[in-house]
Formats: sequence, structure tokens, C-alpha cells
Amino acid sequence: MSFFQSRRSSVVARNGAVATSQPLAAQAGLKMLQEGGNAVDAAVATAAVLNVVEPMSTGIGGDMFALIWMNADKKVTALNGSGHSAAGANAADVKNKGYDAIPTEGADAGFSVSVPGTVDGWQTCLEQYGRMTLAEVLKPAIEYATKGFGVSDIISRGWAGNEEKLKFRPSGNEMLKNGRAPKFGEIMHLQQLGKTMQAIAEGGKEAFYTGEIGKKIADYVQASGGWITEEDLASHSSDWDEPVSGEYRGVTVYECPPNGQGIAALMALNIAEGFDISDMGSQSPDAYHHLIESMRLGFADALQYVADPREVEVPITGMLDRSYADSRRAGITAERAMADVSYGTPGPSADTVYLSVVDGEGNACSFINSLFQGFGSGLVVPTTGIALQNRGALFSLDTAHPNYIHGKQRPYQTIIPAMATKDNEMWLSFGVMGGFQQPQGHLQVVSNMVDHGMDSQAALDALRFSIDVVGDGAVSVEEDMPESTVAELRKRGHKVEVVGGYDRPMFGGGQVISRDAETGVITAGSEPRKDGSAVGW
Repeated sequence: MSFFQSRRSSVVARNGAVATSQPLAAQAGLKMLQEGGNAVDAAVATAAVLNVVEPMSTGIGGDMFALIWMNADKKVTALNGSGHSAAGANAADVKNKGYDAIPTEGADAGFSVSVPGTVDGWQTCLEQYGRMTLAEVLKPAIEYATKGFGVSDIISRGWAGNEEKLKFRPSGNEMLKNGRAPKFGEIMHLQQLGKTMQAIAEGGKEAFYTGEIGKKIADYVQASGGWITEEDLASHSSDWDEPVSGEYRGVTVYECPPNGQGIAALMALNIAEGFDISDMGSQSPDAYHHLIESMRLGFADALQYVADPREVEVPITGMLDRSYADSRRAGITAERAMADVSYGTPGPSADTVYLSVVDGEGNACSFINSLFQGFGSGLVVPTTGIALQNRGALFSLDTAHPNYIHGKQRPYQTIIPAMATKDNEMWLSFGVMGGFQQPQGHLQVVSNMVDHGMDSQAALDALRFSIDVVGDGAVSVEEDMPESTVAELRKRGHKVEVVGGYDRPMFGGGQVISRDAETGVITAGSEPRKDGSAVGW
């Protein structure tokens, strides 16, 4: 069996643990726990620091989702902190500019900007389940923004990869150092972002969605081709949802419901459960083949049906039906990859950061925050340091598609936190960031832990595959995979590409925290392919 050579061990703690993609952010969350906050307080503090120290991936100009487990309630709750399209959004304006898809950046990048949901989501989480104020949890982020922070190697590379996008407009310089991306080891300040966060700390979400900041956001989006108005911002609110779930060999796995893509992971798990993955052996050609095929089928349905269920019918119940999984599984053979993977007909319905926190009381928060692509649309609202997401690019211009763009609708969302319980006790708070890699990461982490008995860190170190679900269907694998395994997958008809070096983050950035309900022992692992850090006390 092969692993990414992280040489890390899982962090074991009793009073609480935080796992995320950047050490400074993880420590900020741990500080909240040590000062009396709970998992939700620590999650928001961690997310806020990530906005500063990893700003190409996340921020107050983006969206968030959370799954929350309060141990006293023994229940998983889902928060949808994603924003809607503007009331005036329409396909005609996009097509009249000569586009056949919504542009993600450039002169008309404003088309791709949906209402940022993050700030409302942060405050909603804290008000419902937290112990600390928004001002308290934002303090570490504000200090890093105004006093400066050291830039890591991986983050400097990500920043440099988006330098031209930021230079496209003058305000992008607010996220640059003397007109360029900061280099490894340099000190970076984000003064305008720090001032905006301070305003939010003092005035709450109203300071972001209304008043001077709200007007600046609306004016800038409209000047860049988009539709967002001050009214669109002022009317935004997050929604509490019932999570969707599925059983996998005695473990209940929870995801946020559509408009998120977490249902793709649940569908893949339903299909994979019909195979004896454990007996195939960890990372064997057989195990990879059957998981890849299960995931391809899950994605085929998700890409066809996932949309905003408050606006269109999404056949959630049918998609998760066991008999439907049986019918989809019947198309998989051990010898050969499916030549054509199309969506089925289920019955009717009845650049991202991920972080996980579990506190000493057994409360947990699985939390994800994203701008979609690097620095989102590339629009940085002048004098605010707010990089606006381009999540609206996932709307369709096809009138027959459920995700067809129109006003006040949430787009397909790739960001998905996850949880798993055993015997009605929280077992895993986990996620794997990275666009369409996220359901694939969930499938592989769960299989690693359930089928092969890996701990939190080993489940992340294990080599992953990544299916190009919107391209040619190629399967990327990590360079440490044995040549014999690669050859066997190709023999079965998979188009396999071997990837290594600094392209490794395409396999996602995962964080896993598990808890033993009997002893209270918390075991945390963090992504070895990035600056991941798991800390506990």
C-alpha cells in the first residue's frame, strides 16, 4: 500500500482540536477553545484568519456551508450560507455580450458574482450555537491583516498564479505587495481587508450588507457587467436545513442538501457499498476501479439534477434510494470501465478552504468557506479588500437545465462539509476541499476509514484519484501509485494521468477529526499536500 510521504501522525487530544489548511488559522481556532469558546466559535475564527492568510481561496466575498453537531442534542444540523443570484440576473444579458457560458473573470466578470453569503453565515452560526461574539472571533484575523503575516511557500505559489487576474483592475493591488504577489517568507499586510473586518466586528452583518460597504459592492459589480444591487445584498439571509444522509456499512454519513454537491458522495457510497471494497485491499486496482466507477455515476446524476431546491424540483429522495443505487451499480463490471456514463432517472423527491473543529464537550463543526476559483472573479471591491466570488459561473445558460440562471436562485455549489456518526454519536467531522474533487475526497476518506480501518491522518495520506468530471473524464492519480496499478487501470479502459510535484493540491485539501464517544479522545489529521495543520490540547 502507498501513501503520500507526510511522515505525520494524527494529533490526539482531549479538550479540543482544530484541523485546517494553514497553521496560523488552526492556532486561532484553538485559542478560541482555550478561552472558553466552543467548536462553532473556533470554526468562525479559523475561517476568518484563512480569509487573511490564504485569501485566494476564501473570504467574506464568498460563500460558506456548515454541519454542526451539538452533543447535548445528538443531531446534525446544516447551514446554507451561500448567496443567491441578483434579482435581475438573466441569460439574455450574458448571451448579448457574445458568451455561450458565464465568464469567470475578465471584463464582464461581474456576471459571475452572486451575493456573498459568508458574513451572514458566520453571524448566524454564532448566534444560534456559539458562545462568543463576532467581534471576539474576528480579532485574530484583524490583527493578521493589519499587523502582517508571513507567507508560506504553497500560498505564495497560489498567489502568484492569480497575479494577472488581480492586475486586471487597479483595485486588485489591494491584494498585492508593491504590484506583485508576495513571495515565500515575505510579510504581507491587507490593511483594507482589516478595516472592513473591523467594521463587521463592530457593526455585525449589517455593516457588510448595507450602508457604505454594501453600496461599494453593488456599484463595483454593476460597473463590471453584473447585476447585484444594494437591495439584493440587504435581502440576503442564510438558511437552516435538514442534512441529507446515507448509511455506509453501519456508519451514517451526512452532507448539506442541494444546492450543494454532497449528494454525489452519498450516491457514490450507496453504489460502492454493494462491492466488497475491504476484501479488494487498500489502493488495489480493484478497489480504485470500483470506487472510480461509483463516483462517475454519482457525478452524472449530481451534475444533471442538483440545483436550488427552493426554486426547482430536485429528486433528492429518489437520488438516495437504495433500489436506485442497485440499478446504477448494475452497469459496473470488474473488467472494464464504463464507456458511457450518463445520468439516470431517479424517482421523485419526497479555490476553497475546509476546516474541522471538535471541542472537549463533543460538539463539532464541519465548515467550508470558498471564493470558488482563485480570488474568485478577480473583482476586489475598491478600498475594502473584499475579493468577490465567481460562484455564479456555475449557472447554466441552457433553458432546459434545472440550474438555468434567473433571479434570486442559488447556483450549484461545489463546497461541501461532511460528518459521520456511529450509533447516534458523532464519529467524524471531515471534508476535502477542491471544487469537483470534494465528493471524490469524501468517498475515498470514508472508504479508507470504514473499509480499511485507517485513522484520521492515514486516511488523508493515502493516495487519491481525481476524475475530470467536466472534461474528458480522465482519471488523475498520484505519482507514488505503483506502475502496475496504473497499468491495470489503463488496461480496464480508464484514461489515467499521473500527477506529481506542485500539482498535488488538485487531489484536494482534506481535514479529518474523529472522536471516540466512550473515552472522549479526539484524533485529528490534516492535509499533507498543503500547509495543513492539526492542533489540539
